[in-house]
Amino acid sequence: MGGNAGLARIATAYFDDIEVSSEGVFTGSFAILTKITGHFGDDGKLVVDVTQLKGEDLNQFLSEDGGREQAMESRKRWSSFLDEVTGYSPKQRGDKAKEDAKKFSKAKSAIKMAHKMMKMSSSISQETIDKANTMIAELQEMIDSGNPPSEGRVKKLNDLI
Repeated sequence: MGGNAGLARIATAYFDDIEVSSEGVFTGSFAILTKITGHFGDDGKLVVDVTQLKGEDLNQFLSEDGGREQAMESRKRWSSFLDEVTGYSPKQRGDKAKEDAKKFSKAKSAIKMAHKMMKMSSSISQETIDKANTMIAELQEMIDSGNPPSEGRVKKLNDLI
């Protein structure tokens, strides 16, 4: 069993009331996590959305008998679920997120700098400008779709300009 069916099977070990749609998206809940949905996207990446109690509802839940313990158990189950599904520890997931954020930041910076250089310089050929615009469009498409651009692609744009 793999893909979304496997993901839903794993979710049953951590959350309650698991339901699976015809598209393979699971929905469940547990304590303060009032709604958890998840599936693997077309790119194979895990896509999850979590709604949890907050404000007065959370305060009321925490003040009930066993509420704090249930809240801690919610966090424990969420983290364990992510550990199993991703194969990464919480620290590794955090490091990976930081790494991706850094790639996005570098790409955005390179795009901004390329635009500025093309605007300011009179010695850049039209061929180079066209090539840079193509590279910028590719990088922007990756950014917009949530895929971190590789350092090599960013470096090529920087080297071109």
